[in-house]
Amino acid sequence: MSIRFRLVFWYGGILTTVITLFGFLVWGLLALTLTNQIDRRLQETADQVLRNSNVTSDLSVLTIPSLDIFQADGLYIQVLNEKGAITGMSPNLGNYNRPLDSTLPKGQDRLIRDVTTVGGAHVRVLTLPIISQGTILGYLQVGAQMRDVDQAQRLLLLTLAVSGIVSVGWSTAVVALTAKRALRPLDRITEAALQITRADDLSRRVQFSGPPTDEVGRLASAFNATLERLERLFNSQRRFLADVSHELRTPLTAIRGNVDLLRRMKEPDRQSLDAIQSEVERMSRLVGDLLMLAQAESGNLPLARSVVELDTLLLEVYRQATVLAGGKVTVAIGEEDQAQVSGDSDKLKQVLLNLASNALKYTPPGGKVTLGLACVNGWARFSVADTGVGIPPEDLPHIFDRFYRVDKSRTRPAGATADGANPGGSGLGLSIAKWIVQAHGGRLEVSSQIGKGSVFYLWLPLLETRPIGKPAPIPARPE
Repeated sequence: MSIRFRLVFWYGGILTTVITLFGFLVWGLLALTLTNQIDRRLQETADQVLRNSNVTSDLSVLTIPSLDIFQADGLYIQVLNEKGAITGMSPNLGNYNRPLDSTLPKGQDRLIRDVTTVGGAHVRVLTLPIISQGTILGYLQVGAQMRDVDQAQRLLLLTLAVSGIVSVGWSTAVVALTAKRALRPLDRITEAALQITRADDLSRRVQFSGPPTDEVGRLASAFNATLERLERLFNSQRRFLADVSHELRTPLTAIRGNVDLLRRMKEPDRQSLDAIQSEVERMSRLVGDLLMLAQAESGNLPLARSVVELDTLLLEVYRQATVLAGGKVTVAIGEEDQAQVSGDSDKLKQVLLNLASNALKYTPPGGKVTLGLACVNGWARFSVADTGVGIPPEDLPHIFDRFYRVDKSRTRPAGATADGANPGGSGLGLSIAKWIVQAHGGRLEVSSQIGKGSVFYLWLPLLETRPIGKPAPIPARPE
């Protein structure tokens, strides 16, 4: 059962129920009002008859007045003795020789009922006991035809039924058309989803021309956003698989070539064994990096928590970077401050060494790499600046993605370009660094200019700010 049908069904059912209840209420109020008017008229007529008559011990003195004085068309009067026999009646009853109501009241109470009499007419009859000195001498019956009341009730019932049917039918048709128009975007969304499923094309989007702030508009926007994210994820997955296969194929090819060479030589060759060992270590690092990222994303990679002296870590990274530079690139310490953070010392050192190593690899001989540490508004800012080739602006948002390379060839000489991955490395260094920094509550930023170099900023919350509260927002990085 479709939503459109359910909406129309429930709306029609509720509207029919409301109109029916309203009709019965109006019909009942009209019947009650008209009946009360008849009852008052009967009572007034009976009281008038009794006042105009002086009843002592004989009903013969009970005078039935001319009905003209009451202007009562369809009004009947009968006088009955204590046994219910007729002793007098109004002239308009003609030869009608039966009581208007054969049921007499018990005791001295009055009785009012609807009966069918006088030629099959619907008559409402009031029966009053005639009492003299505490004795019931007989009964006075006053009846009034209910023809006008019945006709008014039938007319009202017909009017309510016709108007109710027309109202329900018209309203249901309007709701059906409105629901069809309102739910048409949902059909387009469904059709777009089916087309995407059939064609396996995540680049398609739902075209919605209505207001973007209503429920359907928000749904279309959310659906398009989901498609966009899925498209990015699938593209990233395809690129990830392609890069992983390439990274694994390269060392495997080298290993197989050296094994074939050893077989032909029929004796160990130190150079071939060293090459095999190097490629095996490279594969181990790649698999280890992938395993670390997988554990990190699943939350199964715990971090040690201890007090880390960043100024001490800065000196350690400086000494190792100087060794890696080999005298070809100058390594210097710029601004230096004392800072303590809470975190994993080994993981943070891994991040800093990765940033320094990338800076050295993409800085040509004679260039300079500067390490710095400063405290800014409750944050520790570690910076790694180089005078290398720089990173193109369109590639800056992607350098922390897995295997992302500015140079899509994957095989390039060292220092040819900057991509955030080590030449000949796994290309996962910055992805791992980003996760480690985020796990410490910090953030990695980068600014770069082609031909002038790059600056990586590592922000971490200072330890002394934690008891007080959250540190201030990270300041905007300098251009």
